[in-house]
Amino acid sequence: MSLILLAEDDTRLANLVKDYLSGHNFTVVVEHTGLTVGRRVKDLNPDIVVLDIMLPGRDGLTLCRELRDHYTGPILMLTARDSDGDQIRGLEVGADDYVIKPAEPRVLLARIRALLRRCQQEEPASETRVQLGRLSVDLQARLACLDKDELGLSSHEFDLLAALARQAGKVVSREYLFTTVYNRPYDGLDRTIDVRISHLRRKLRDDSHHPDVIKTVWGKGYMLVPTAWD
Repeated sequence: MSLILLAEDDTRLANLVKDYLSGHNFTVVVEHTGLTVGRRVKDLNPDIVVLDIMLPGRDGLTLCRELRDHYTGPILMLTARDSDGDQIRGLEVGADDYVIKPAEPRVLLARIRALLRRCQQEEPASETRVQLGRLSVDLQARLACLDKDELGLSSHEFDLLAALARQAGKVVSREYLFTTVYNRPYDGLDRTIDVRISHLRRKLRDDSHHPDVIKTVWGKGYMLVPTAWD
């Protein structure tokens, strides 16, 4: 299930788009102001960003230009304007495509799917295994082993470990982990990920009081230490 970050200040329209796309196997996180989009993209690393060009606080063109400093996924611009100049500026600052509002939901869905297909075709073959010293995570067989002993993870525990292992050495936000594991937006209150991290630490033989394998980075998230099993 792909994750979409939708930046749209029209609440009614945003909810309509979210409901439609959610019904077609997408997880949609909505932002209503341009001031929070940059942080949310860094936290979530969505599969695609859909940006309204007219956002309060920070307009879509400025955001698109700034996102391109660190975000490599597709960006689709939504605009009520029909001038060629705005469309050209959007493409010049890094947008991959644009849709003029009001857009038919089917058209928006088709454009999103087309951009995601194009990105998948451009990417190299996905890795099937992550090896971190004595820890092996087989992404295809959904099997994790430490010192060749199977860890016996639940489905959600495996998804959590896989998400951390793919980005070993990097801080991964609780929000990103939640949406990856549960395929739904994070409400900021659910502590399920913290509980599963605790279970995962125990199975990885990590010290729950002074963890060396999965570090807690307060206020930011968690990091799997890639050299923990060297």
